[in-house]
Amino acid sequence: MSITYSPIGVIRTPHATVKGMPIQPVGAVGVPGTIDVFEPFRQGLADLDGFSHILLVYHLHEIKGFNLMVKPYLGDALHGIFATRSPKRPNPIGLSVLRLMGHDGEKVFVENVDMLDNTPVLDIKPYVPAFDSWDADRIGWFEGVVQNARKHEADERFHKAG
Repeated sequence: MSITYSPIGVIRTPHATVKGMPIQPVGAVGVPGTIDVFEPFRQGLADLDGFSHILLVYHLHEIKGFNLMVKPYLGDALHGIFATRSPKRPNPIGLSVLRLMGHDGEKVFVENVDMLDNTPVLDIKPYVPAFDSWDADRIGWFEGVVQNARKHEADERFHKAG
């Protein structure tokens, strides 16, 4: 089976390289970005301004290949890829909750961007806490390290070929 997606736009961010980039939106609080929505999709922005946050789905365009076992940014041990938020995945898809600052019908203005500049955007969805927020009673190996995401920066470990 083959699945093909086409981007609806690209996001412009201040992160020109991976090195030093935040690893999660919580580490990028206040960092602005702009989603340039391609013309055929702009009508879909109607009514988006009623939301404070969006879910942004994007293609991790600089990731090549994948590993099923990875040493994530916040840990020293190997973990299965599906137990991590690491980008080097079988399908390099990113997901971030971003603060919506507004839009002008062509561009969507957001904050808390943790992705590379010119990243292809696959979808924008409204964030609805009643649908999207759950109290988790366990967070696996992230227990004890999750707070480090606010200050931890990316390196190039997942952007090497292979």
